[in-house]
Amino acid sequence: MAFGSATNIVATSLDSYDELIKKYKNAYANLAVLKNLGANVLHGVDATQMKILPDLRWKKFHRIIYNFPHAGFHGKEDNPDLIMMHRNLVRGFLMNASSMLWHDGEIHVNHKITAPFDSWRIEDLASECSLLFMGQDDFRIQDYPGYENKRGSGSRSDEPFPLGECKTFKFKLCHAAEKFLNVPVNIGEHLVSIHRQPRLSPFIFENGLTLQNECRRIFGGYLNHVEETFGSTSYDVHRSVVEALRLGFEMYMGSAQWRPLSGYIGILEELRNLSILRSERLRQMLLRLDQQHK
Repeated sequence: MAFGSATNIVATSLDSYDELIKKYKNAYANLAVLKNLGANVLHGVDATQMKILPDLRWKKFHRIIYNFPHAGFHGKEDNPDLIMMHRNLVRGFLMNASSMLWHDGEIHVNHKITAPFDSWRIEDLASECSLLFMGQDDFRIQDYPGYENKRGSGSRSDEPFPLGECKTFKFKLCHAAEKFLNVPVNIGEHLVSIHRQPRLSPFIFENGLTLQNECRRIFGGYLNHVEETFGSTSYDVHRSVVEALRLGFEMYMGSAQWRPLSGYIGILEELRNLSILRSERLRQMLLRLDQQHK
């Protein structure tokens, strides 16, 4: 409303439209305002899977904002298992959002910073997702007229939760890989030469991780995504591989200063080996399914 237009805004909810209307007394009016101002409103959006949704796939944004992420009320907030659930949610969001940014875009996460919420260690999660911490600003709800924070689940969904001291954490992409993986066509050329490199194994990184563990840390999400979308006719293999390589390189280089390029080449060799093994497993799975239907 302050902008006078929302034609460049995408607003999402995890809940379906019907669930929103039931949970929140002002939901219908808020949605009407957004749509009248030209916003694209999407429902049923999982923040940890949003980049593969048809309405969001391959779209890029200048700002992606997550207000007070929370995995749900499953016990006391200082429970280690619940904290892990919260961290997995934020990690999944950051992994998705990092691939949906323009090169100069930013991700903003509004979050409590008092205990036990400070143990989520959002900055560490961002680093895992090849994001650089830009800083944090005080979050003051009065700066956002009309915004009301809500519990979001249970019988008290429409009630606010205590905010306390909060910050807006700001992140941007790590661009350490731009000189190496700048143009998509060049990535293929690099791959050809990289695959001809001698096998660098065993390779121990400065933090004690083995080559295979480091490969799984960097490309585990990509490998899982390939398996989840296996057989999909709408899956764009080329663009997915290019994006995975770009993010993987940035994650590798962003983990520590002056990491040797040979280490990343070794990781790519390991990725190739893991991909071959996974392809064979998927092929065997298809054969079994085929036999079952005969």
